[in-house]
Amino acid sequence: MIDPKIRTLLKLEELGSYSKTAAALSLTQPAVSHHIKLLEQEFGIQIFVKGKRKLKATPEGEVLLKYAHRAIALSERVHRAIEDCQRAVRTLTVGITPTASDIFVPQVLAAYCHNHPETHIQIVRGSIKKIDTMLKFYEIDFAIVDGILPGDHYRQVLMGTDHLCLIVSPKHPFASRLSVSLDELQREPLVLRPKSTGTRKLIEGYLVSHGYSLQDFNVMMEVDSVSTIKDIVEANLGISIISYGVCREEQQQGRLIVRPIENCRMVRQVNMVYPQDFEHPEILEEIQREYHSRVE
Repeated sequence: MIDPKIRTLLKLEELGSYSKTAAALSLTQPAVSHHIKLLEQEFGIQIFVKGKRKLKATPEGEVLLKYAHRAIALSERVHRAIEDCQRAVRTLTVGITPTASDIFVPQVLAAYCHNHPETHIQIVRGSIKKIDTMLKFYEIDFAIVDGILPGDHYRQVLMGTDHLCLIVSPKHPFASRLSVSLDELQREPLVLRPKSTGTRKLIEGYLVSHGYSLQDFNVMMEVDSVSTIKDIVEANLGISIISYGVCREEQQQGRLIVRPIENCRMVRQVNMVYPQDFEHPEILEEIQREYHSRVE
């Protein structure tokens, strides 16, 4: 269904080299060049120019690549939809951000599949930026993210809200406190999520709005894994500011202590995001109800 030239184009974008693309596709290098030349002639554009390390798409090439990604994704969805029809099942691919994956979302999706045996769900984890790209290219059916995706080309349904909190080890001096000030936090080793995450951006935005900078604090380590951050804090090797939803269980078990930061409220939304043409909005309503039943 997909023109082989399109697959060559996307592999060349990925690898940035004609020779590497030829090897990956079991083609000769002249064959790869010929595919690209035919596309350039068809659309009357130059697709790539030489960059410092690899080929770089021209502005016109970026447009072609965007629709090429979409064409591949749609072709795969057609094949999957036909297979689902033949097997009398429904397969959905759901993108979730790392924090969302730690606040009951996989369990909620599993509960939906349990109640609807004809539905199969594939989960893809990624940053909110990656999720945004996958939605645009129709590589996923819908997404559950902590935060909001910009733009008006999606529909968004509020799944719930969450807030950031300070977590410490039961052995830490802050464990016996009712609250902790920002000035006191400046003297503590912090373990935080990376700069690209929604959690980190929310923290930095709050600090700036209150006359602080993260550079004023002792950020000992940046870790993308929420579970690793909790392990480090539990071992009393540092403290952290993370989503309350991801540490609720450890708090109940006494493994982590949650303490409020004085005069601090960092609230964010957990949203279900889907394309305008998503065909099963009733699924989202049931997932929303299941989520509420678990967090309330």
